[in-house]
Amino acid sequence: MAGGHGGGEEWKEEETELKASGAELLPDGRCGIRLKGWHIESSKRPILSSSAVHQWEQKLGTSHLPEMVFGDSSLFLLHVESGIKIHFNALDALRGWKLEALPPVEVPAAAQWKFRSKPSQQVILDYDYTFTTPYCGSETVVQNSPRESVQDGCSSLHWEDCDQQIDLAALSSREPILFYDEVVLYEDELADSGVSLLTVKVRVMPSCWFLLLRFWLRVDGVLMRLRDTRMHCAFVTNENARPVILRESCWREATFQSLTAKGFPSDSAAYADPNHISQRIPIVTHKTQRLHIPL
Repeated sequence: MAGGHGGGEEWKEEETELKASGAELLPDGRCGIRLKGWHIESSKRPILSSSAVHQWEQKLGTSHLPEMVFGDSSLFLLHVESGIKIHFNALDALRGWKLEALPPVEVPAAAQWKFRSKPSQQVILDYDYTFTTPYCGSETVVQNSPRESVQDGCSSLHWEDCDQQIDLAALSSREPILFYDEVVLYEDELADSGVSLLTVKVRVMPSCWFLLLRFWLRVDGVLMRLRDTRMHCAFVTNENARPVILRESCWREATFQSLTAKGFPSDSAAYADPNHISQRIPIVTHKTQRLHIPL
């Protein structure tokens, strides 16, 4: 199920699977599911208007934003009983970009690039124009409903390093997918010289939910960077119990030159899909954490 209903026999089968799992899709045309004490909802909206872009620039203290910012798009996962809410949005991701402030990737053709500058200005790439973000998602505690959240600073949730691993092999089993969706948070084509893309995907099965937040960067002929955040939560029999949420963060990066030296293709077209080439890119950092939830 890809965030909506199938047709005919397919929908009947999906409806049977939902009932057997005790799940229900959200009403009123909303995109999401309720299952085992969780309320999971995605929202996909158009890119920010020019006036909204200006407001965001003021909030972030920058005059640079990606070409396409889906500022009202989001995904959240709410454990209703405890009020724990994991959510994903472009504003928090860009706050992470602004705070990390990586140096700009050196590009041979940078002097000829004519983007993100007024015609009267000289093109000076003195900021991270790739919009690379360390963002791994946001967490807080909500009160009463998914719509009423306390301020982030009031939440005592935090992530602790752990030795537990997400069982990716178990996730490849033939368990039915009750709900699936993908939300684009922002995207930039780097003046037709590559791609910078932040997306979040969620998959809900009868036994668990799993999501992938991915920042994918390809600067053609120069660099590839992949920052993946995977989260997993197995459902428990007692819906009132505190959930166990694992988060795995992995940063991979490689230059085209280093990959070519290993015998991989030098043509950017060979690296259009990060799913196909992620294992070729060396790991920079990797860690697994568990969400600390106070009793």
